[in-house]
Amino acid sequence: MSLQIIDPKTYPGWDDLLLSAPGYSFFHSSAWSRVLVESYGYTPKYFTIIGDGKLLALIPVMEVNSFLTGRRGVSLPFTDYCKPIIANGIPFQGLFERVIENGKMCGWKSLELRSSGNLLPSALPSLTYLRHVLDLSRSEEEVFSNFRDSTQRNVQKAMREGLEVKMEHSKESVNEFYRLNCMTRKEHGLPPQPFNFFLKIHDHVISKDLGMVVLASLGRENVAGAIYFHLGEKAVFKYGASDRKFQHLRANNLVMWEAIKWYSQNGYKSLCFGRTEPENQGLLQFKSGWGTIEQPIHYYQYDFKKETFVPCHSRTTGFHNRIFKNMPTPILNGVGALFYRHFA
Repeated sequence: MSLQIIDPKTYPGWDDLLLSAPGYSFFHSSAWSRVLVESYGYTPKYFTIIGDGKLLALIPVMEVNSFLTGRRGVSLPFTDYCKPIIANGIPFQGLFERVIENGKMCGWKSLELRSSGNLLPSALPSLTYLRHVLDLSRSEEEVFSNFRDSTQRNVQKAMREGLEVKMEHSKESVNEFYRLNCMTRKEHGLPPQPFNFFLKIHDHVISKDLGMVVLASLGRENVAGAIYFHLGEKAVFKYGASDRKFQHLRANNLVMWEAIKWYSQNGYKSLCFGRTEPENQGLLQFKSGWGTIEQPIHYYQYDFKKETFVPCHSRTTGFHNRIFKNMPTPILNGVGALFYRHFA
């Protein structure tokens, strides 16, 4: 069986082929590839082995070509995790070496893999994060009963406050989420993702029924929201945001509970709460309170000059947070629009 380098946007029946592999995720999909390519101009190179109509191996890579950060391969940019798909009998090391050969020919500085498994036992991860996965195969009552007591109380409090929650697919709902997202990112001292990125998410994901916006409102004002993706039987909580002055209403808890109910009622088997930095104790507490299973995510960065895996540091926290937090919102938004694509 031969290795092919394909573009999932143009490969016939890619998503059906993807669903034939047990290790699939939404992030392997053609929709997510379209979002990344059209938002940031990356070049997709999906290293695949296909046989008998099944996807036997896949390392999806986007080639990032930046005058600031150089030419490199990332699997995949702005993606929480994207574990390579490897069927039994396919040696991962051999496939990985072919990716390295291609990277050398293309002049890559580095290759980053984002895996929820341990396919490289001899390599030390460059970074480690955590993800939390909720089993939705149980009844709605069983799921709720496994929440931490404080999580249950927060959901019930939000219900008493008279909040209304809606599942949306409109462009207007994306606009509303973006407004809340800009507020939350500024609060955290980070520039928001470019608005065009969320428009592409609407075009290729939400409008195609591969995701949704969930908004909680008080009266006519949206106070919290989240964006979810889904494919096959798996769902992902990707982005959350809220207006801090309504924090006491616990709207984020109600948004999550209504999404959990919707996915449970519509036959989904799992909901992943996404990536979390180990030092972010507040977010870890929030995610673990939903009866989730915690799993490590390992990032590996291969340096082509050193010909080995190297450690690196998270760019999420640092002195820049204070600068961004005090920056006027229009300027902060402009920083995100200009520089996000360079720091995939």
